[in-house]
Amino acid sequence: MIPTQNIRNFSIIAHIDHGKTTLTDRLLHATGLFGPRDLRERVMDSNPIEQERGITIKLAPVRMEYTFAPVGEIAPSLYELNLIDTPGHVDFGYEVSRSLAACEGALLVIDATQGIQAQTLSNYEKAKALGLTIIPVINKIDLPNADPETCLLELIETFGIHEDNAVLVSAKTGDGVENLLATLIKIIPAPQQTEKKPLRVLVFTSVYHTHKGVVAYVRVVDGVLRKESLSLFASALSFTPTELGVFTPLMTPIEELRAGEVGYIATGLKEVQRVRVGDTIISRTQTERATAPLPGYKEPQPMVYMDFYPVDGDDFFLLTDAMGKLALHDAAIQYQSTHSNALGNGLRVGFLGVLHAEIVQERLEREFDLELIATSPSVPYEIELVTGKIITIHTPAELPDPATIRTYREPMTLATIFTPKDYLGSVMTLCDEHRASLVSMQDIGSRVRIVYHLPLAELIIKFHDKLKSVSSGFASMEYELSGFEAVNAVKLDVLVHHETIEALSQIVVRDRAQMIGRALVKRLKEVIPRQQFEVAVQAAVGGSIVARETIPAYRKDVIAKLYGGDQTRKDKLLKKQKKGKKRMKEFGRVSIPQEAFLAVLER
Repeated sequence: MIPTQNIRNFSIIAHIDHGKTTLTDRLLHATGLFGPRDLRERVMDSNPIEQERGITIKLAPVRMEYTFAPVGEIAPSLYELNLIDTPGHVDFGYEVSRSLAACEGALLVIDATQGIQAQTLSNYEKAKALGLTIIPVINKIDLPNADPETCLLELIETFGIHEDNAVLVSAKTGDGVENLLATLIKIIPAPQQTEKKPLRVLVFTSVYHTHKGVVAYVRVVDGVLRKESLSLFASALSFTPTELGVFTPLMTPIEELRAGEVGYIATGLKEVQRVRVGDTIISRTQTERATAPLPGYKEPQPMVYMDFYPVDGDDFFLLTDAMGKLALHDAAIQYQSTHSNALGNGLRVGFLGVLHAEIVQERLEREFDLELIATSPSVPYEIELVTGKIITIHTPAELPDPATIRTYREPMTLATIFTPKDYLGSVMTLCDEHRASLVSMQDIGSRVRIVYHLPLAELIIKFHDKLKSVSSGFASMEYELSGFEAVNAVKLDVLVHHETIEALSQIVVRDRAQMIGRALVKRLKEVIPRQQFEVAVQAAVGGSIVARETIPAYRKDVIAKLYGGDQTRKDKLLKKQKKGKKRMKEFGRVSIPQEAFLAVLER
């Protein structure tokens, strides 16, 4: 039995592509959890999408054991190292915060070829706010273009870290990994909890297992966790665990979990929503008044919304069932039913970001064999009515009568961008084009850190791709929500043959309504098929038409059958055709194909 003072709980945090997952694999190998023949790349990434894209989208814990002799001790001691692997992309920052809350320390990984990036700074601030011990790890020192000295100077300048605290490693070759293990054992403190106190267990995530029910990933804060009757503090739900265990990295059953340890509880429950992230598990014999709950987490707040419609309308119930199963594994997903006259029944789903939405859509299509139509991402707006009441809307269809609206408020972000000085002008021009306002600018070596106040609606529509394009891939960005601000916005309606198509309506900034309207009707003209009569495609704000395109009518050659005679015979037939066209224009209806909606929605 390993004593509590020999337990170390830590996470690895880094900007995306800085080698965090490779370092995790190397630690598993160095601690003997995998032999040379068993070790494969990305051991902790169980989802095929994670393996293919090379990104981590779900936190994953693992227990390692390592024999080490601290300075001053003759005999080596056995240490228990609990590592929680975290995602690196900004969309999954919620997963990072949950991982850090279950640890005493963090390894902050920096790529020696790239230096400090936007997400590096964000993760550092999250770990610092939680009071964690942070060990900077400069990775990829084996590469020819590595510059660890410059990275070290950036660390000192940006974070005020002493150079002796940084560790140089190569996760690919294994150089410096033994030194890293020794450093984290020396510097990261052991858990301060005790087994003598009443049981308190923190739930930092939960997943659904087909045979075991809801499996809660937990950190035992106080007491000893055994297979006894337990209770969830927030929901007052009682249950008896069917299994306790640890991750090695596969689920390995054990008899008990002691204070300071990380493991899992197979609850046997069938509804993952009952086991909330951040809840406290206590013994059923304890009274709730006698046990204070642990500080929980903020509920994940979706800020990007997309509608999913099945290509085959009969698959709607399959889509609902599949989304319910995914939501069991991802607490950040929120969804509700919606309906479109053009696309039929579907689901409106809330996500943490655009990458989060892409991952969910890909999982629905691959794991559940669904063909989906996804609308373009949108953001929620706060609407202040003339009565003073504030409502939140997610689609233009939910807007109240314009006469009752006093103010539109849109979500804003604080976007931190790191860019080389050579691309500063291009990056600032891009931000200005997207209604951003400069907050601060700071030189860090050969790069510049700029902070912008940027509307979320501008950020989610390919802003990251454009940033990479104007900076030749060298700039990086991280953002956090900063609240709602008033904006001069209007509802842009699309009319086809004088009928409003609600599915194509948008909320846009008033100054850009005409520009967006012109681009919209131009795309529609290209995809709506021609009719036997002339069709007007218009964009309108209120009662004013701001853009128009006309789809010409098909014209049958009615005089082809004439082989001679007076001109009046031709005029008579043309006049008759014109009269018929006029009547068709008055009473005709335009059937808009699904492809037209896709061409506009997937902008």
